[in-house]
Amino acid sequence: MPDSDKAHENPGDKTLFDQAAIQRIRSEVAAWEQSDVAQAQTRLSERRDEFITASSRPIKRLYTPADIAGLDHEADLGLPGRYPYTRGVQPTGYRGKLWTMRMFAGFGSAEETNARFKYLLSQGQTGLSIAFDMPTLYGYDSDAPQAIGEFGKCGVAISSLADMEVLLEGIPLDQVTTSMTINSPAAIIWAMYIAAAEKRGIARARLGGTLQNDILKEYIAQKEFLFPPEPSVRLVVDTIEFGSREMPRWNTISISGYHIREAGSTAAQELAFTLADGFAYVEAALARGLDIDQFAPRLSFFFNAHNDFFEEIAKYRAARRIWARHMREKYGAKDPRSWMLRTHAQTSGATLTAQQPEINIVRVALQALAAVLGGTQSLHTNSMDEALALPSERAVTIALRTQQVIADESGVANTVDPLAGSYFVEALTDQMEQEANDYFRRIEAKGGVLPAIEDGFFQREIAESAFRYQQEIDRSERTIVGVNDYVSGEPPAIPILSMDPQGYERQVARLRRVRAERDNRAVTTCLARLSDAARDGRTNLMYPILEAVCAYATLGEITDVFREVFGEYEEPVYF
Repeated sequence: MPDSDKAHENPGDKTLFDQAAIQRIRSEVAAWEQSDVAQAQTRLSERRDEFITASSRPIKRLYTPADIAGLDHEADLGLPGRYPYTRGVQPTGYRGKLWTMRMFAGFGSAEETNARFKYLLSQGQTGLSIAFDMPTLYGYDSDAPQAIGEFGKCGVAISSLADMEVLLEGIPLDQVTTSMTINSPAAIIWAMYIAAAEKRGIARARLGGTLQNDILKEYIAQKEFLFPPEPSVRLVVDTIEFGSREMPRWNTISISGYHIREAGSTAAQELAFTLADGFAYVEAALARGLDIDQFAPRLSFFFNAHNDFFEEIAKYRAARRIWARHMREKYGAKDPRSWMLRTHAQTSGATLTAQQPEINIVRVALQALAAVLGGTQSLHTNSMDEALALPSERAVTIALRTQQVIADESGVANTVDPLAGSYFVEALTDQMEQEANDYFRRIEAKGGVLPAIEDGFFQREIAESAFRYQQEIDRSERTIVGVNDYVSGEPPAIPILSMDPQGYERQVARLRRVRAERDNRAVTTCLARLSDAARDGRTNLMYPILEAVCAYATLGEITDVFREVFGEYEEPVYF
C-alpha cells in the first residue's frame, strides 16, 4: 500500500510511492498469483485466456501502485485547471458549468433542420451542431449532376446564403454556440453563417462556435477531400488567421480524431494521429507568421467515445497532458490558455448495430459516461436508430435525455476527475502517452504529417487495426451483443424518420430564384476577384469568399473557382 508518511522522505524523489513499498507490493502480488489466484482457477477458470481492450491492448488481472510507481504528481497529474491539465482544464470541473449538450442534427431541407434545432433547444439542448449533406460536403449545389439522389440524406443541404438564412431563422445566434461539421468547403460555409448573422444585425465578433475545418484527417480517414493538401491547409490557416483577427469567440478548427476512430483505428492511434494533425496546423500557422498565443487558445478538438470505458477515459486524460507539454515546451506558448486542450466528444457511430437497435441506448450511455469522466467540454450522444436511418424525434430525445440523466442523476459531475489515482486508469493514461510519443517519432521520421499522408502511413496503420478488430469479431474473440452473440431473429420495430418529399423541389426552386434575382454581374466580379486572390497566394481568402457569399454566389460556384485554381486531389492507391 502507498505510504503517505514516506512519500517525501527523499527530496529528489517526486513519485507518489516509496520504492521499498513498491517492491513489497510486487512480491505480495507474485505470491497472491501463485496461491489465491491459482486456487481460484482450479475451482473456476477465467472466461478467456487473454482479456483485451477495444484496441486489442492486453489487460492485466490486477493493477497496483507498482504499475504507476514512476508517477510524479506535479509533473504528470497536477491539479485541475493547472498544467499539465491531465485532471481537466477547469479548476471546478462540472461543478461550475456542465458540458455543452450539443446534439448533431441536419437532414433534408433547411426548413426541416431549422424545425429540429428549435425542438432540441426547447428540450434543453445548449448548443447547435450542424450536419451537412453529401453534396454540400463535396462543394456541389443541390441541383448539380453529381448531387443527384443525395439531397438531405446525411445532413442539411446548403447551396447559398439564402439556404443558410432559412436554416438559422429564429435561432438566437448571439446566445447559442454553433458547431459545423464541414471540411473542404469549411471557409465558404462559415462565410455564409457569418453573413446570415450580420444581415440580422449580429456582429461577427459576438458569434461563438466551432468549425470542424480539419482537412488533414480527410486524407487520413474520412476521404471527403477536394483539393491537394497544400492549398487545403492554406485555406485552414486563412480561417485561423481570420478568426484570430475578427472572431474572438470562435474556434476556427476542431481537430478531429472521431473519424480516424470510426475508420477503424485504435484509441492510441486516434490520440496520436489527431494530435499530430494539431501540431501540423500549429506549425503551418507559425509559418504564416502568426503568434502562437494569438491563435492557439481557439484551437479545439473532437474525439470519439468508443466502447472500452476505461481506455476512453485514459485517452482524454493523456490527450490533455501531451498537448500541454508540446505547446509549452516545444512551441513556446506562454499563455496558459494555449496549453489547454478543449474537446468535444461524440459517442461512436461505428459501434451502433442495426440488430436490436434499442441496445444502442445502453452503448451510448456508457460511452457518454466515459466522455464525461474523461472531462469533455461538449458532447453529442448518438440515437438508437442511426444504424438504420437519420434519428427520429423520439430517438434523439432519448439520446439527449441520456446526457441529462448523467448530468443530474448520476453524481459523476459533483467532483473533479473522480477516477484520478486509479491504478488502472493512471497506468492506461501513461501507456496511451507512451504509444502516442512512439507514433510522433515515426511520423517525424517520415518528414511530418503531409509526407506521411502521401506515403500512406496513416492509412495502412488504420486499415491493419480495423482488419484485426473485425477478425476478432468474426472469430468470436470479441462479443458484439445482438450480432455474434445473444442474437435475436426479430426485425427492428422502431419508428424511422421520414423526410418531407417536397424538400428537394423546394430547395431547387429557391436555388433557381437566387440565381435569377441576384446581381449576376456582381457575382461574376466577385468570383473573378476570388480567383485572382487564390492564385496570388498572399491574400487571406476569407475576405473575397465573404464578398462572394454576400453577393449570393453559390457554394458550387465558389468551390469551382478553387477546383480550377488548386486542382482536384486524387488519392494514390496504397494497398
